[in-house]
Amino acid sequence: MLKRSLVVLAAALAGYLLAQVAARQLGAPSWWPNRERDRQVRYFRDVLDTVERYYVEPEGASYEKLTRAALRGMLSELDPHSEFLDAEGFSATEEELNNEFSGVGIQVEERDGKIVVISPIADTPAERVGLRRGDQLMSVDGKPIEEARLDKVVRLIRGEAGTSIQLTVFRPAQNRELTFTLKRERIRMRSVRNAALQPDGIGYLQITQFSERTAEEFTAALDDLEKRGMRAFVLDLRNNPGGLLDAAVEVGGAFFAKGELIAYTQGRTPDSREEFLARGRGPVRAYPVAILVNGGSASAAEIVAGAMRDTGRAVIVGEKTFGKGSVQSIIDLGNGEGIRLTTARYYTPSGITIHERGITPQVELEISADDEARLRIQQSREDLSAPAEFEDRFGFAPVEDVQRAAAEEILRGVLLSRGGKK
Repeated sequence: MLKRSLVVLAAALAGYLLAQVAARQLGAPSWWPNRERDRQVRYFRDVLDTVERYYVEPEGASYEKLTRAALRGMLSELDPHSEFLDAEGFSATEEELNNEFSGVGIQVEERDGKIVVISPIADTPAERVGLRRGDQLMSVDGKPIEEARLDKVVRLIRGEAGTSIQLTVFRPAQNRELTFTLKRERIRMRSVRNAALQPDGIGYLQITQFSERTAEEFTAALDDLEKRGMRAFVLDLRNNPGGLLDAAVEVGGAFFAKGELIAYTQGRTPDSREEFLARGRGPVRAYPVAILVNGGSASAAEIVAGAMRDTGRAVIVGEKTFGKGSVQSIIDLGNGEGIRLTTARYYTPSGITIHERGITPQVELEISADDEARLRIQQSREDLSAPAEFEDRFGFAPVEDVQRAAAEEILRGVLLSRGGKK
């Protein structure tokens, strides 16, 4: 009963703490009376005192442990993306935003009580051993994940570079469990990869996620393709789990005039709308664009694809995207800890929400899970361009990327209709 009461009352204490954080960061008057909040805080304090005083194992019921347990419970009850971040988790979050951390290289989320792989990160241990999006984590080093709590599982998976870890997953597409042994690495992710230009002037590059360096990397790669004579462009956002909104706005803004709306967010109050406009730091690109997406394209990747589709600047090719259209704010609690809190929803320029809907391509073209896994290996090994060498290394011949081929064919048709050479 005490455990149940603690979970129920977590919202009271957390609500009070969040009110204080909001007051510090947003300028709200923390002294404003809120009788219902104060009543719930008193109720929580009474239960907290009772648990601390009578729980059979006193070392497990300190005020500090109970408070943090309550905060974790409260944040996890809100939605799959909100969470309490202790000092270790808060530090790890900052590392991730800087595009560098030690681990195996998977993006995960809590979904329907399970920890699910959104996407393995390109050229990481997770991708190399064959983990796939949709895999459900069952155990870490043989210990079952009985109560899926995202921050705890992430900490278990991350660790010192060079150490080994065993992950068991359930793969719904094959209806079976698989066990993988991986060696942790220092993950230094290069978010813009595989820039290439076809002889007919169709350029291509892939963005694996949106981090602090993505906009700079993207601009440099795009400028290089344009200097080499690019006439049309394929942007690959498949299996891109998202990242920083500012980076997505910078990337999308390359195709918008200064001041044009790329996306906006809307919180719980009418005055919380925030618009993200193109900065117009260069010439507006007028060449035709195709964007590749699939079920692993989420969040910031959906912002770019949605803005480009919404305004007729690109044709979207592939599979329906993930549908993560919520904004998470990282709030520093001032003691080395923090919270990740969903504070708004993303919207495309015309007001279409992405959340739980995703972006549906104009040209829907699915590929099998096996071919997708093979393509991801191909994309991560630019150094093995010779088919025979690639097959000798991985045991299969390179497969055709039918989604990319379809996008390029569409662009050739557009160029032809404009009077260009096919």
